[in-house]
Amino acid sequence: MTGISGTSGDGGGGEAGTRRVRVVLVDDHRMFRTGVQAEIGQTATTGVEVVGEAADVDQAVTVITATRPEVVLLDVHLPGGGGVEVLRRCAPLMAAAEDPVRFLALSVSDAAEDVIGVIRGGARGYVTKTITGTDLVDSIFRVQDGDAVFSPRLAGFVLDAFASTDAPPVDEDMDRLTQREREVLRLIARGYAYKEIAKQLFISVKTVESHVSAVLRKLQLSNRHELTRWATARRLV
Repeated sequence: MTGISGTSGDGGGGEAGTRRVRVVLVDDHRMFRTGVQAEIGQTATTGVEVVGEAADVDQAVTVITATRPEVVLLDVHLPGGGGVEVLRRCAPLMAAAEDPVRFLALSVSDAAEDVIGVIRGGARGYVTKTITGTDLVDSIFRVQDGDAVFSPRLAGFVLDAFASTDAPPVDEDMDRLTQREREVLRLIARGYAYKEIAKQLFISVKTVESHVSAVLRKLQLSNRHELTRWATARRLV
């Protein structure tokens, strides 16, 4: 199941009480933001103070500009242009000589292009939503210190991408799909049922069905078996 797991230990390496970090949560699912807030926002224990929340790109830019947190937990898929657009519009805050705002992507997606996209945009790290609360707090403090933080298997994507100077090939078929459609595509190709996808992405089954129909139409495929073969051939599974 997707979500923050674990308990609110004394994350931040037991430094709560001597260290504090101000954080903004950016995610379009209110229940997920509430869960993260409950998990890491016990400031006296974790040292993390949640100073703002946002559900889309415009809200995120407004809240981040107003609060100037040390760290932003940023979802990749957001209404209004996604996490990359937030990073683009907050570039001056990231580049500030004093007290720069740093970004840590926190997403259900483990797709290479999502990871690489936000890192190229300026994020300091990328962790998936299966991370424990204690590890998330530790990651926040590390990003505050300027470290780069990645879930273990995602680090390889970044190393591979930045080790090569060649631009990735353009896939015109993939470019037809929205970020959410790509996410649904991968889960379908991995054998997830519609109900499981809905639960994992915090959307309704009807919305999953709509995304699948759109993917099939755009890729000119007839059913999920053809879709799975298409995704496997492109190593998206």
